[in-house]
Amino acid sequence: YAMLLTLSPYTPRHWDPVSPPGVMIRPYLNGFTIAFNVSQPSTWQPYVDSMHHFLAAYDDKVQEEKNIECVPGQYFIQGGSDSEEKKACQFKRSLLQNCSGIQDPTFGYSRGQPCIPLKMNRIIGYRPGAGVPVSVECKVQKGNESHLRSVDFYPGNGTFDLMYYPYYGKFTHVNYTSPLVAMHFTDVQRNYLVPIQCSLNGKGIINNLNSDRFLGRIIFTLSIGK
Repeated sequence: YAMLLTLSPYTPRHWDPVSPPGVMIRPYLNGFTIAFNVSQPSTWQPYVDSMHHFLAAYDDKVQEEKNIECVPGQYFIQGGSDSEEKKACQFKRSLLQNCSGIQDPTFGYSRGQPCIPLKMNRIIGYRPGAGVPVSVECKVQKGNESHLRSVDFYPGNGTFDLMYYPYYGKFTHVNYTSPLVAMHFTDVQRNYLVPIQCSLNGKGIINNLNSDRFLGRIIFTLSIGK
């Protein structure tokens, strides 16, 4: 009990070398297979509903009310005590452009061109990329590479801006919303199971460990029927 009293609720007592981040995608409904038929709205509507629910925290008005505009291209280092509330940078839904759900409320699912946002897991104090923004790339994980012919990334450069880091923890960084990179799969082979790997690229990033499919990368399957 006496030792517990010495622990801070804001920062870890001991810091091991920070491991590279894992990643996750949305929507996440039935594991890591996103399967639907374009001509059957009932098969893709759950994905659309999940996307709107997930992105509600990123609505432009919500971000403008709770968070501040930051300077792009540099880490947002904040001083003060560990218990002092930290400010969070705005990540507006509109930054996702064609994958924001604003112009197209179906996020491309009604056309067989699904949007899938990707985010890095939060690590207190982590500064990804060692001063250079981390980027995302996608490819066919195994099989015919021509089954994935086109992917667009939003924001436009497909990177995680440095201004959203470091993260200071849930007790002080209360309004923090993780930055996203939306992947817009605009040309995927129809009526096939297409295994896709999307990876982080940057200094200090590890994305090729066979024992961990979520460390620096994520593998999922797209099955888009007509």
